[in-house]
Amino acid sequence: MIQFINVKKTYPGNVHALKGVSFTIEPGDFVAIIGLSGAGKSTLLRSINQMHTITEGQLLVNGLDVTQLRGKDLRHFRRNIGMVFQSFNLVKRTTVIKNVLAARVADMPLWKSLLGLYTKDDKIKALEALDQVGILEKAYVRADQLSGGQQQRVALARCLAQNPQIILADEPVASLDPLTSQTVMEDFVRINQSLGITVIANMHHVDIATKYAKRIIGIKAGEIVFDGPSSSLTHDDLTKVYGRELSKDEIKGDA
Repeated sequence: MIQFINVKKTYPGNVHALKGVSFTIEPGDFVAIIGLSGAGKSTLLRSINQMHTITEGQLLVNGLDVTQLRGKDLRHFRRNIGMVFQSFNLVKRTTVIKNVLAARVADMPLWKSLLGLYTKDDKIKALEALDQVGILEKAYVRADQLSGGQQQRVALARCLAQNPQIILADEPVASLDPLTSQTVMEDFVRINQSLGITVIANMHHVDIATKYAKRIIGIKAGEIVFDGPSSSLTHDDLTKVYGRELSKDEIKGDA
């Protein structure tokens, strides 16, 4: 369970990115966060794993106040949270399986990680993760030879190799074409449903958010202005989130 309790985040220059947001995400939920660029979506998402530290309030994950974690405790906590980025964050000049195996480094002695001495179990886990996202046959191909969609699925496999309880996805399909976006989002849904992993994703496209996520959180200028099932999101709700009525083209593309 993830609990935001009156969470505030202020950046230098008195920029208020989050203005006392409060909500709860249950285990196994699939939540999409929507809003304009600069609304606070990434700050909200990245505060969960403390990539961005909050200024005030409480942020609890399974009852643990993550704002109090430092050093080794914070690193241990982050092992339970996978992260998928818009830009994939792969090492392009090495193989797919080595990119996935990078998720196992946190559990290895430093000298073994530097030498790439992964165990048989680590390699099996990496191959299983690739199989779960449908690209096992690409395991020994260099990452820079893959399409954008395939690279994002490698990034998702890398998350799975961590055995995460939560996956955070920051605009995971924003740079992909519509057909590829659908394939990647179907992977997220399957993982969410079959493994019970909580998925929280910032989404650039409203139609993709409502199609694949169970729940929508709309944020505007650092405040939650909508929170409910995807099926209940109306045009009036979108107007609250984006500050104006969106056209059909904007709902399918840039808002």
